[in-house]
Amino acid sequence: MTLQRTVQFQKLLRPPSFISAEHGDQFLRVLDVTRRFWYRGLVMRPLRILNVAEKNDAAKELSRIMSRGHSFRREGLSKFNKIYEFDYNILGSNAKMVMTSLSGHMMTLDFTASHQKWYSCAPVALFSAPVTKYVGESYLPIKRTLEREVRGCQVLIIWTDCDREGENIGFEVITVCQNVCPNIQIYRAKFSEITPGSVSRAVQNLVEPDLLQSQAVDVRMELDLRIGAAFTRFQTLRLQKVFPDVLKDNLISYGSCQFPTLGFVVERYKQVQQFVPEVFYKIKVSHEMEETKVDFSWKRGRLFHRLPCLVIYQMCLENPTAKVLTTSSRPKSKWRPLPLDTVELEKLASRKLKINSKETMKIAEKLYNQGFISYPRTETNMFPKSLDLRPLVQNQTVDGNWGAFAARVLERGPSPRQGNKTDNAHPPIHPTKHTNNLQGNEKRLYEFIVRHFLACCSEDAKGQETNVEIEIAGEKFTATGLMIIARNYLEVYPYDRWSDKTIPVYNQGEEFQPSSIEMIDGETKPPPLLTEADLIGLMEKHGIGTDATHAEHIETIKNRCYVGVQQDGTFLPGQLGMGLVEGYDLMGFELSKPRLRSELEADLKRICEGTRNKDDVLVEQIAKYKEQFVQAVQEAVKLDQALRPYFGDPQEFIDEVLGSGDERGTEPMRLCPRCKTEQMVLKKTKDGSYMVGCQGYPRCRASIFFPKFVLEASVDESLCQQCQPGDVHQIRFKFKRGSVPPMMPLDYKGCVGGCDGTLTELLDLKDLTRLPTESGGSHTRGSGRQTPQPSYRGNRGNRLTTGRGQVVPNRPAATPQVARPPAQRGRGFQPAGQSWGQTSGNNTSFAGGFNQFPSAGSGDGGDENCVVCTCGQPAMLLTVKKDGPNQGRPFYKCSNRDNGCGFFLWADDDSSSSSSTFGQTAPLRSASNLNRNSTGFNSDRNSTFPRTSGSLDAHESGPSCHCSEPAVSRTVSKEGANKGRPFYCCAKPRGQGCDFFEWGDTTEPSSANSKFKPGRSASTNNGGTRKRKCGLCHQEGHTKRTCPMNR
Repeated sequence: MTLQRTVQFQKLLRPPSFISAEHGDQFLRVLDVTRRFWYRGLVMRPLRILNVAEKNDAAKELSRIMSRGHSFRREGLSKFNKIYEFDYNILGSNAKMVMTSLSGHMMTLDFTASHQKWYSCAPVALFSAPVTKYVGESYLPIKRTLEREVRGCQVLIIWTDCDREGENIGFEVITVCQNVCPNIQIYRAKFSEITPGSVSRAVQNLVEPDLLQSQAVDVRMELDLRIGAAFTRFQTLRLQKVFPDVLKDNLISYGSCQFPTLGFVVERYKQVQQFVPEVFYKIKVSHEMEETKVDFSWKRGRLFHRLPCLVIYQMCLENPTAKVLTTSSRPKSKWRPLPLDTVELEKLASRKLKINSKETMKIAEKLYNQGFISYPRTETNMFPKSLDLRPLVQNQTVDGNWGAFAARVLERGPSPRQGNKTDNAHPPIHPTKHTNNLQGNEKRLYEFIVRHFLACCSEDAKGQETNVEIEIAGEKFTATGLMIIARNYLEVYPYDRWSDKTIPVYNQGEEFQPSSIEMIDGETKPPPLLTEADLIGLMEKHGIGTDATHAEHIETIKNRCYVGVQQDGTFLPGQLGMGLVEGYDLMGFELSKPRLRSELEADLKRICEGTRNKDDVLVEQIAKYKEQFVQAVQEAVKLDQALRPYFGDPQEFIDEVLGSGDERGTEPMRLCPRCKTEQMVLKKTKDGSYMVGCQGYPRCRASIFFPKFVLEASVDESLCQQCQPGDVHQIRFKFKRGSVPPMMPLDYKGCVGGCDGTLTELLDLKDLTRLPTESGGSHTRGSGRQTPQPSYRGNRGNRLTTGRGQVVPNRPAATPQVARPPAQRGRGFQPAGQSWGQTSGNNTSFAGGFNQFPSAGSGDGGDENCVVCTCGQPAMLLTVKKDGPNQGRPFYKCSNRDNGCGFFLWADDDSSSSSSTFGQTAPLRSASNLNRNSTGFNSDRNSTFPRTSGSLDAHESGPSCHCSEPAVSRTVSKEGANKGRPFYCCAKPRGQGCDFFEWGDTTEPSSANSKFKPGRSASTNNGGTRKRKCGLCHQEGHTKRTCPMNR
């Protein structure tokens, strides 16, 4: 790549055609010097490589080994994750190595904001809800460190743990780094221990990251999230209300690994409780000779009936002479332990050291990161032939406790006993270097690992076993003795016991009199309760979790109080744990059985092997658990019955959120037109009414609250054929009798998107695109004024202003653009909650649906909802630039520069209110737009017809306008002297009708020329004289012609 870039650069350094021949040589000499300096910088610049480990301790140890103790440390943006720099020969050249680290998983998988809250949806919806993977807030400093350090690096090497989780963490790093450097080269370092030899082999054999292993983790994480969240919400929301006195504050979680683990404990506890002891009888013979006592066991073992045993016992007493039938002696060996894998480490640490599995793995991981042991998460119990064990044994010869034994092993040569399991990734757990500076449990666990390693590399213990068989009255008895010849591995491994058992020498055919013959009775005993080691063994046997997650699942059921641990270390199920398992068992489900989870674990392995597709596994597993969930919700009363013996009588449960197991009521109605990211969902409020709200709340507060006369509402499967874009579902309504017009049925199906004018007027629908999206806003119920949306239209060189006069950054505009005033909100033809037939003062307007926003083809220059001047044309928005009291104030002006009508209106005046006032022009739609469907999905905003308090119908005795049509009566609602005063005006829409005006409370006939002019008031303040105001600045004392703004 470097040579190609050099050639390309040389081709560029040729004299251009405009350089004359006489200056060409000088030009080339200058470029030759430039080329040599550029080439030297390109070739001599060292390769820069970013290395990322999973933990800071690992990064520190790796840097120490690779730099031979000469790395330079500096701080990262995360105080817990340092950065180490050093030089290293890698990939065939000297490189500048930058080593940093993570703190485990950097990214979190969670539902989107619309489904994160517990009451946001029915739990069943979580099986199909959208999920997102993101970097958590606490990990942002690590992410920013990676983004900063990867700049300028040509190579990225992943040094995370070499297992599934480590591979997935590595791909998280890759995702972050590729967002900054898309073309960076990526390698994976494979290692099982942090030692010089292992690190050197990893550097020499860099590989590509394993995507299949990462995909298996992605599948597991998504399934755990969906299954766990759905069942946890179902259990918690229900049981907290059914048993409030006991479970009110409890989180009742579910996990597809937790419950089978809990099931093992409950099953063993039930076996103990249901166990019925039986009395048995047996005969025991003892013989003392040479100060040695030998106990002979009855070959029949035991009998469960007393009479037969008593008869045989009497026969032996009548003829007590014992005769030696056979004697035999054979070598006996006690096998040394197998190499140590993760599960065996957890089990033995629990049994021998009394350290629980969670603490064991925590300590083991720390020892690994410090370079004292190999990787502690492995399924392998056989050392590969390629691994030289002699240096590992040699490291331990310096120890004062086991150094001599290690020297003898080294002398004979390590010969470890081999198991039959391997994950083809990591060797068994073993010490990598010697240390004597550890304390507490760290020291005890490290010592156990060292002794176990030396023991498995040693030889089996040797002994000689003697068996003697005798006969008394036809009944046979046996005795066994042991003599240890060579202890071998037992010398270093005190966790196993093998003791001598001496018996006298017996000869075949010899007879003797027993010292005693006894008939003794006993009682069968139940199986013991499970210990942690037993539980881990069952989890491994049935495929529940992995070696890396066993401890985590056990700890979870302990923290949830599903189980408790007794003083002897055995598990006892709690009342809640018992009730949950028994409840699901009553339903006939296998949620507490291992089958479902073991099938999932098998599928995850197949994903890693490439024999199954991750998407297929995901769909199949979700379907299985969803089927179980739906049935569980439908039979939830059995869960209450199972918990009743422990928590008392259940209270009545009112199902507000859980639903019946299906997704009706939570199915999205349409995409929110306000935020355009979340779904609008029909919900039932606490007071029993219905609403349609955005699931992005509180970030997006778009909502529609239906009035009380809506008795029932549900989302229908049918789609609206008019509303666009996207699918918009219709809603089925059931209205209260008497609340709707006589011609409208009580059961009605319609669209609330705005295309259904009947619903729009009846429900008084509002324009959701005008609501604030931030949490500082508020919901609007019923009718009322909405928050105005700022206008960012500018013209010429003026600064852009909002509808309230707020200055925004300048935006270039070639031609004047029409500005949109603050939206007015029309009221429905029937107020919310009012029965049909009741009168309303405000009985007519054009109300918009919640989807009224500009369509894709409308552009910014659309003329809907704009201020219209006297010419009938859209007015343009300007801003006062001259010095004076009105500087910076926005106003509307006729857009016709040459033959304009002289129209003027302050943009921040009260004309933007929801009332129309004589003397000031209210924002109107143009005549052509009024003929459109004012409530359709492609309409711009709500209709801005002036509100009235009177009837829209022509007054019976009222005058006619200039169009020879009956005039309509309206009432002034603007604050002022004329508020409440009736007047007549043309009934036609603005721009189509005439300019007729007449007060309705005067007896004088209207003049044919009674017209109002924009910007002027025609009232006289109850007959009083008022000073004339300027038509531009509305100040008294001068006219428009002499206004200072014209200077």
